[in-house]
Amino acid sequence: MNKKSYAGYIAGGIIVLLGIFVMVTYNGLVKKEEKVKQQWSEVNNSYQRRLDLVPNLVNVVKGQADFEKGTLEKIAEARAKASSAIATTGEPTAENINATNNAQNELASAANRFIAVVERYPDLKGTEAFRGLQTQLEGTERRVKFARKDFNEAVQAYNGTVRSFPANLVAGMLGFQTKTSFQSDAGADKAVEIKF
Repeated sequence: MNKKSYAGYIAGGIIVLLGIFVMVTYNGLVKKEEKVKQQWSEVNNSYQRRLDLVPNLVNVVKGQADFEKGTLEKIAEARAKASSAIATTGEPTAENINATNNAQNELASAANRFIAVVERYPDLKGTEAFRGLQTQLEGTERRVKFARKDFNEAVQAYNGTVRSFPANLVAGMLGFQTKTSFQSDAGADKAVEIKF
């Protein structure tokens, strides 16, 4: 064999290796991107569970005590905004994450104000229905916290791959961009939670 055929084999081998590298990197990026989407769905599922429990809490309280109209209206408005935010979010873009997070924080704040009003009714707090909903809401808040944590971890793994060399070359060529995760507001160490 002559030098030209060796050079052809070497060039062909390099092209095949580069093709395999691009294919493996692309498939890895797709898997990590799908994991981010899956975790975003889990966050929304946890938020939906919260949304489903709040009306039950309101109904138990409405049936037991004469509440001021403004308190019930505020929690209903916050729930409607949060429900709308979940319904309109698709991809976990920075805009969708911020809109959902803001609406959920508003709902949690309204629920916390509502629960503060409930504190004035010790008989209500002692009912089995209220205690059951309290337990479910506390469990839901843990689910929200862990879903957000898992989402942030999936985004971190994805972004780490998109930004690291040499995968960043493939990511740039194929249009993979870094994603946004949940961020704490300045001066806040965590998102608003419903607390009893």
